[in-house]
Amino acid sequence: MPESSYASEWAAGMHRHAVGLAEMLGLSEQRYTEDPLNLLPGLQNYVDRLPLAEFEQSDWITLHTDLTAYLGDLIVLRHEATWVDAEDSTSPTGHRWLIEATGLDGNRYRVEPYDVAMEEFEHPPIEIGRMIANAEAVLHLMP
Repeated sequence: MPESSYASEWAAGMHRHAVGLAEMLGLSEQRYTEDPLNLLPGLQNYVDRLPLAEFEQSDWITLHTDLTAYLGDLIVLRHEATWVDAEDSTSPTGHRWLIEATGLDGNRYRVEPYDVAMEEFEHPPIEIGRMIANAEAVLHLMP
């Protein structure tokens, strides 16, 4: 399968995942797609109420997947960014999924939403707004 088709499928899957998360939290697909930031208050409230101290590995994986999908989809929708498949011999899969966007300076930058979400786990409490701001800073999308 050509890489662009593979990336398109990945992006569509991440979008479907983020929409599913939005709908689970009571936000319609239309409101989410109009502006993914509409999900931020509900998602933050949801994360704040999670019993993180009781989480098992599968719970952490699910939360990490949710946050990665939301972050990547938000950047794609709000900043005309794209998912790209980058080769990486240090990754168990041999590649990594990154978000690529044009910064305010006109240069192209990349960020790995997986890493940005993981950083939130390492520096609790989990703050969705901070997670978004960190990704946007790496991509030079903020003045």
